[in-house]
Amino acid sequence: MAREANVNRTTKETNISLRLNLDGNGNAQVDTGIGFFDHMLEGFAKHGFFDLEIKTEGDLAVDGHHTIEDTGIVLGSAIKKSLGDKKGIRRYGSCILPMDETLVLCAIDLSGRPYLVFDAEFTTDRVGYMETEMVKEFFYAISYKAKLNLHIKVLSGTNNHHIIEGMFKAFARALDEATGIDRRNTGILSTKGSL
Repeated sequence: MAREANVNRTTKETNISLRLNLDGNGNAQVDTGIGFFDHMLEGFAKHGFFDLEIKTEGDLAVDGHHTIEDTGIVLGSAIKKSLGDKKGIRRYGSCILPMDETLVLCAIDLSGRPYLVFDAEFTTDRVGYMETEMVKEFFYAISYKAKLNLHIKVLSGTNNHHIIEGMFKAFARALDEATGIDRRNTGILSTKGSL
């Protein structure tokens, strides 16, 4: 059974179409109008083995805020939709990912309870045309729309590009693990019987 979702969202600020396949090969076609953000989303798809298509048209004449946050909203919605009733999934996933001088921890619980803990500091206002303060907003949007508990912590690092890229890749690896099917789990991994 395919675990995929198509989500479209249109507001006065953005127009987004997104397709996600959790059981893909890491193929990505991404166009948000923000080059560094596209690079991060392509890395997310590649390292999580997700097939991802995103077309975002946003009010970039204002800034990148709505484009990045709304893309997170739509991606979070697609993650939630593609998981269905969550039967058989591992539920938990984690990754400690090195990238040169940077080391990033990411842990996920697909609990149905949204929460973000984000422990990172940036020393520049932007990388390329992406505002660094929007990294937290992006992951916040995902955690709340996908209804997942998400912890991201920078253990070490000085290069802002490496830190952000490490976050996206660690998130991809942790999400791939959490969404993976455990053959021992024939139901829902919760004493409550639902997630």
